[in-house]
Amino acid sequence: MNYQGKNIFITGGSEGIGKAIAKLLTTKGANTFIFSRNPKKITKALKEIRKNKISKDQICEGISLDVTKLNIVKTKFNTLCKKYGNIDILINTAGFAAPGYFEKIPPEAFHDMMEVNYFGIVNTITAAFPFFVKNNGGHIVNTSSLSGFLPVFGYSGYTASKYAVIGFSEVLKSEFKRHNIKVSVLCPPDTDTPGFKKENKTKPAETLEISKGAKLMTPAQVAESFEKAFSKNKFMIIPGLEGKLAYRVKRFCPGLLNFIFNMSIKKVQKKQRK
Repeated sequence: MNYQGKNIFITGGSEGIGKAIAKLLTTKGANTFIFSRNPKKITKALKEIRKNKISKDQICEGISLDVTKLNIVKTKFNTLCKKYGNIDILINTAGFAAPGYFEKIPPEAFHDMMEVNYFGIVNTITAAFPFFVKNNGGHIVNTSSLSGFLPVFGYSGYTASKYAVIGFSEVLKSEFKRHNIKVSVLCPPDTDTPGFKKENKTKPAETLEISKGAKLMTPAQVAESFEKAFSKNKFMIIPGLEGKLAYRVKRFCPGLLNFIFNMSIKKVQKKQRK
């Protein structure tokens, strides 16, 4: 895929997977626009991203944005498109998880995860859609998770929001063909990001046990794996062999996966009873 001169909008682009994707695509000549709620993180991320420019003409900009505010998203996307031209690729990586036992997760956390992880994507696509149509096409990437198809203990709120992302993306893939707009969904495994470190502070012991043997990927590894699949126009993008295996087992032998998870859960709960 030729990225040179393409305008790529990346939400959640100030850290983690979003920043890694921005850096990688910048090395391929893309104009990268990162969005985040935190101006300080944007400034820091831009310094790293701009080092990867291969041309003086390349544009790397950072914009403070709360994806849960549709009118603000529309306004900022409109301003950028008037100045720099239409959006070619929209990559939604903004999101967060608040794991815990269901009864210990505050009700507002469920709403917040759905607002950011799901409705944030609805908002950015709503704002970008007219520009894709005007441009006679484009590509949208929505970030879900392995939790978007695996019901992981301790992730009741997060999993619900990520399941929604996959279902939403599947529908858009079908609907948007008539506009020549492609849709993909990225399902990364556990990745060594600031968000992951924060999650570990509230994960139940059962959740930690389930993920104990899983390989932790770096954001750069996820970005590389993502780009390889994205350049081939794949819909479901799952970085890492373990994630791909889990996806197939879930589809063709879900009972086996549930058995493996339940073994870990029972192991922890047996220790807790003692």
